[in-house]
Amino acid sequence: KRECFVSIYDVDTLISQARVLAANYLKMMGKPLPGMSNEIAFNDAARLLQLTLTQDQSLSYDAIGSGEGNEGKKVQIKGRMIIDDDNSNQRIGQVATEREWDSVVLLLLNAEYEPVEIFEAEREVILENTAKSSEGKKKRGAMSVARFKKIAKLVWSADTAELPSE
Repeated sequence: KRECFVSIYDVDTLISQARVLAANYLKMMGKPLPGMSNEIAFNDAARLLQLTLTQDQSLSYDAIGSGEGNEGKKVQIKGRMIIDDDNSNQRIGQVATEREWDSVVLLLLNAEYEPVEIFEAEREVILENTAKSSEGKKKRGAMSVARFKKIAKLVWSADTAELPSE
């Protein structure tokens, strides 16, 4: 009978190692490692904003608020790596506008896959702004990082390493 060696890692250790791997891959290959920014963004958003990640991928939200002031809030999480300040052409993942959720958070990562800023937009604001962009060729629920930052509220910044005051 063959025994399996199972190593016990905590999530923070794994995310820290993923950050290093993804940053090294970007430096060596000149492109991001697919899927890494989202996984890192999910875990960073949960840790920094007191969210509990959902395990059910059929849900239209990624986390539920578990902290004071956000308890029970259903949150979609989007992550985007920003290497330079020109984020006008970068797009966030499509927001499931027809499904159940309360807000969307966008976590911006630097080239080292460290969180830089987190923006949050409430459902009403997202729906109002995606309805305007749904005409023409743009997909409903899609928007640029720059547009999201304009309509959202900054809720965390690495510069202050705390939640901005109201």
